[in-house]
Amino acid sequence: MNAKLSELRKKAMALPLLPGVYIMHDSKGEIIYIGKAKALKNRVSQYFGSQNNHAEKVRRMVDHVDRFEYIITDSEFEALILECSLIKQHTPKYNILLKDDKGYSYIRVGAGDWGKLSYVLQKQDDGATYIGPYKSSYYVKSAVEEANKIFMLPTCNRKFPQDFRKGRPCLNYHIKQCMAPCTGRVKLRDYRESMEQALDFLKGGSSNSIRRLTEQMEQAAENLEFERAARIRDKIAAVKKMGDKQKVVANKVLDEDVIAGFSHDGKTCFQVFRFEGGRLFDRESFIVDSGESDTEEFLLRYYTLRTDIPKQIALDSAPDGLEDITRWLTEKRGSKVTVTVPQRGEQAQLVAMCRSNAAETLAQQQGATVREFGVLEELREILGLEQLPVYIECYDISNLNGTENVAGMVVYENGRPLKSAYRRFQIKGFEGQDDYASMAEVLTRRFEEYKRAEKPEGFGRLPDLILLDGGRGQVHAVREVFTEMDIHVPLFGLVKDDKHRTRAVTGDGGEIALTSRRRLFAFLSKMQDEVHRFAIGYHHARRSKNTFRSSLTAIEGIGEVRAKALLKYFRTVDNISHADLEELEAAPKMTKDSALAVYRYFHGEE
Repeated sequence: MNAKLSELRKKAMALPLLPGVYIMHDSKGEIIYIGKAKALKNRVSQYFGSQNNHAEKVRRMVDHVDRFEYIITDSEFEALILECSLIKQHTPKYNILLKDDKGYSYIRVGAGDWGKLSYVLQKQDDGATYIGPYKSSYYVKSAVEEANKIFMLPTCNRKFPQDFRKGRPCLNYHIKQCMAPCTGRVKLRDYRESMEQALDFLKGGSSNSIRRLTEQMEQAAENLEFERAARIRDKIAAVKKMGDKQKVVANKVLDEDVIAGFSHDGKTCFQVFRFEGGRLFDRESFIVDSGESDTEEFLLRYYTLRTDIPKQIALDSAPDGLEDITRWLTEKRGSKVTVTVPQRGEQAQLVAMCRSNAAETLAQQQGATVREFGVLEELREILGLEQLPVYIECYDISNLNGTENVAGMVVYENGRPLKSAYRRFQIKGFEGQDDYASMAEVLTRRFEEYKRAEKPEGFGRLPDLILLDGGRGQVHAVREVFTEMDIHVPLFGLVKDDKHRTRAVTGDGGEIALTSRRRLFAFLSKMQDEVHRFAIGYHHARRSKNTFRSSLTAIEGIGEVRAKALLKYFRTVDNISHADLEELEAAPKMTKDSALAVYRYFHGEE
């Protein structure tokens, strides 16, 4: 906690209600954050009030603020221009800072007759031929990968002709993505022809490539080279198929940037799809710390680095100050720029695809998948949660006519079972069957452990969501526990139908049906089955142990250790009951007295 917080807040409250730029300094005098405001007093004072409502990034920044200064401007737009200029000049630590390190990319054609096609970021003096430079590394990488597949060129590490017939062809040959020159059966003429066709495709685009290939196919047919004509025909079909895929991506989009973000666990991934001439020509990803006004900050930082501003920009959500940002982009471009948040149609689909890719990029970095993040996002939306339910605890009660009351707790983290965090509970507070009281006892004990814990792990970690196997009765019983213990965790019950299948989610209000949400239905059903399996498994184990205790351990002188040794030696209780005295005495851990006690237990005093 910043010891100067009250002093800084007092100073902030004395600021004017005018637009301007504020500059935060640390104790060394270095600038750590620059921001703009429509009303300086209102904006800056928010930083030094309650820290509970701030993102983690903002809290860290405030902890390091030693003093601040400000510059008043005539309008919020002028403040935006000044903010961009100052950030570019000082590169403060806590502002979003993007690096324009894309550089240039090249298409490389290896030296020699059997050279391979690849993409590289730098030219080298190695005898290879380089085509470029290209600004978009994404475009070059995608185009080279497509060319190698279509024209069946090798991408392995083998060198030709040195490695002819030194091994079997790889999988690419069997799935018709490589002609396999490693077999030694490919003619050099055919290989060079495929390489030239691939380069035509890369230099001239798909339409020119199709025209040239068609001419070659017709010429081969006239020369009665039907096998060659058939190979070229297949290449034409592959080029057309790739072109059809590109049309599906952007049929009506001309020059446009599509930008979307996905946030999780203090990080935000912004994805940018760049279209030119109706074709996706570049794609970029940026992962930054989540914080306030991230979308607005990202747009300002991203387009500060760019000289080529598109006519149209599509976003997944409208940032603060959208009007000023649009005006700034228009002035930077020199002609009108339109910034939209599409709600339907092809534009909305592109934004959704962009957001999905942002989620996938962030998920890969954090060890999850976009499918798992997607179902958690759907769960957050349907339950009205403030944050993504990354850490979920689910509880179930199991008993048989009120005997051997137990409970099971399973944990899901990032949409996956976290088995190391599973826990079992034996109900101790009462005898008989009462699922409501059982659930209340279990959650009471769980949060008593939470309050005693010193580290935020295990029971010391507060879950993002708690689910109970049961309806409103269980939820109400646990809600009373939460109220008494001052626990604030979202709480819902999983309701089953008459066939014991998950039907709905219930809270303090009505039920939320799951029939129309197949992915969420499958996720919650799997979780409910898992907690039921875990709880009933513990219940069966308790019953077996007590049954075991009520038979052999009821014999005088036979404790659990001897009982287990007897069962291991004789296999079954029936075998023990039919054993004679000498056999019992010979068993491990048995004495003459204990063997006699067992014999008399099953045979009386005979």
